[in-house]
Amino acid sequence: MNREEQLGVLESLLFAAGDAGLSTEQLTEVMEITHIEALNLLELLSERYNGNADRGLILLELAGSFQLATKKAHAEFLRKLVEVPSNTVLSQASLETLAIIAYRQPVTRMEVDEVRGVQTDGPIRNLVAKGLVTDKGRVDGAGRAKLYVTTSEFLDAFGLNSLEDLPKLADPAADEPDQNEMDLFFDRFNQSKEQEEE
Repeated sequence: MNREEQLGVLESLLFAAGDAGLSTEQLTEVMEITHIEALNLLELLSERYNGNADRGLILLELAGSFQLATKKAHAEFLRKLVEVPSNTVLSQASLETLAIIAYRQPVTRMEVDEVRGVQTDGPIRNLVAKGLVTDKGRVDGAGRAKLYVTTSEFLDAFGLNSLEDLPKLADPAADEPDQNEMDLFFDRFNQSKEQEEE
């Protein structure tokens, strides 16, 4: 692999690592390069980002790990992006995750995973970013997992006054909402979105 290809791999790895960042040890192991080669690649990538005003990213070293970040000069635009209300529709995975949290709150991610049968890291991050879900403390004991609950924005988005207004489950002893309740939940969300757009 030549230097440009290595830089491409490095950039991909840093992007995939996100806020967690990558240590040089991780880079040497994954890319099968030496510590010196990893440092040289990181320095070269940093120079390319920092030395080019046309690039929107920089390479940061924080607490022994490296991560991509946006340039401070673009903060005004990033702030606008966050403040602009999003009319994007939630994915099916996010809607299912939201329904589980709404009916079982407070609930841990692992409990949501059990009900859905798949990992829900992404959908939960998406729901938190949209302000529909937030963490409210942690469970006692090993791991101290976060407990997730819905927010007032969730109630507003679905036109609910309180959680008691959620559609009732056919069998209150059931472990999870059946498909009819889930469909009603999604229909209500889509209707409220359509009304917002009108």
